[in-house]
Amino acid sequence: MNKSTVSIGLTNPKSPTNVGAVMRAAGCFDVEAVYYTGKRYQRAAKFDTDTQNACNDIPLENVECLLAAVPENAKIVCVELALGATSLTEYQHPENAFYIFGPEDNSISQQVIDRADAVVYIPSKSCLNLAASVNVVLYDRLAKSGTQFQGDDLILQARDQNNRIKVKKA
Repeated sequence: MNKSTVSIGLTNPKSPTNVGAVMRAAGCFDVEAVYYTGKRYQRAAKFDTDTQNACNDIPLENVECLLAAVPENAKIVCVELALGATSLTEYQHPENAFYIFGPEDNSISQQVIDRADAVVYIPSKSCLNLAASVNVVLYDRLAKSGTQFQGDDLILQARDQNNRIKVKKA
């Protein structure tokens, strides 16, 4: 069986904090690579919120155009508050996906939207920030995958070294 693959494209991300948090999510949810456009992020020198150092294992690459970075056999899925988009609650994720997210202070270009295999939105009262959107979409993908990730072994692997709490059984 082929392993499904996930990559992320960020449209001109606004802050290093958001990119760092996206990298942390990428590490938590087994993302292959993260690509970004624009110059705003390049001004930052470090990954402020990538506390798991995912940037050491997951490529983070600046590209001129996200469409040129789409991995082979990946479906383009834009995540944007666009008229006519599909609610994430109704969406079935493709096996191989390249998720493209817009910046917090603008939108994904119409050219990219027109090339997408799907455009989805996160149903919420207002727009989420970039890192929150990435986390929600990646979690939704995992939750709908049917893959069982649960139990104490996962908790022991995932939790911080300072977390030693247990649930007492009645």
